[in-house]
Amino acid sequence: MKIDPRFEFVVDKARNRITVEREFAAKQQLVWDCHTQPEYLDQWFAPKPLTTRTKHMEFKVGGYWHYAMVMPDGQSFWSRLDYQSIAPIDGYVALDGFSDETGAMNPELPRARWDVAFAGAQDRTTATTVIQYDSAQDVQKVIDMGLQAGLSSTLERLDELLLTLQA
Repeated sequence: MKIDPRFEFVVDKARNRITVEREFAAKQQLVWDCHTQPEYLDQWFAPKPLTTRTKHMEFKVGGYWHYAMVMPDGQSFWSRLDYQSIAPIDGYVALDGFSDETGAMNPELPRARWDVAFAGAQDRTTATTVIQYDSAQDVQKVIDMGLQAGLSSTLERLDELLLTLQA
């Protein structure tokens, strides 16, 4: 499925995964920084009209990012990303899942392995994220929860932030 020429969202239920590819009009270092630094993540990592609030961030192997996506009415949806491997500025692998405010994982919702890779050429960078789930049912669950529209909106926010950082 293609929404935008710069956004690909490919579902592969046979392999229990979703691949998201998105191109950005920015250098690879800046796109990397926006994915790995909480002061930037808090400005873009939520679909509109939600905002992001980092509670804890330690970007290193064995570290994690614990954050909330916050509704305009103040309701928070917590998540945690546990970093498994990091290859500056080329990519990282992390376990992503829904949590509570304390960081305890929610076993009722799918957890996934995110393999995020960055490739830059001049002033453009492509971010490719392979999201691996345990089952096709988990893939369907996140699709039903609105993952495709949510990621599209979230990545549009990153476009907006990149424009302001390069101005």
